Amino acid sequence: MENNQTGSRQNTGNTAWQIIGRLVVSAIVLGITAFFTPGFSINNIWSLAIAAIVLTVMDYLIVKFTGLHASPFGKGFVGFVLAAITLYVTQFFVAGYSISWMAAIIGALIYGVIDYFIPGEQEM
Repeated sequence: MENNQTGSRQNTGNTAWQIIGRLVVSAIVLGITAFFTPGFSINNIWSLAIAAIVLTVMDYLIVKFTGLHASPFGKGFVGFVLAAITLYVTQFFVAGYSISWMAAIIGALIYGVIDYFIPGEQEM
């Protein structure tokens, strides 16, 4: 019985580290995307961190309610459009984050390319 409880606590810890890891990777990918995308700016590290959290939550909610993953290469054209929309909508929730529609489209492409090459499980 005690062995099952220990295993349960370890799974909870692993899940928390997976979420933290995913947020860190999202922040890195988002920062690289903003750097290479004209018309896309993130003013400071806190805006980057909050934007990564907002994007992760929005992606989770989209998957939860629609079953579609907002990944440019994950689900074809629909995923690409969802990624562009989530990049654009994030500016309304995060101060210091600004992006134009054209930059959101280019950013979704860049984000998808970088995300494709980053190893690891992207599902939550």
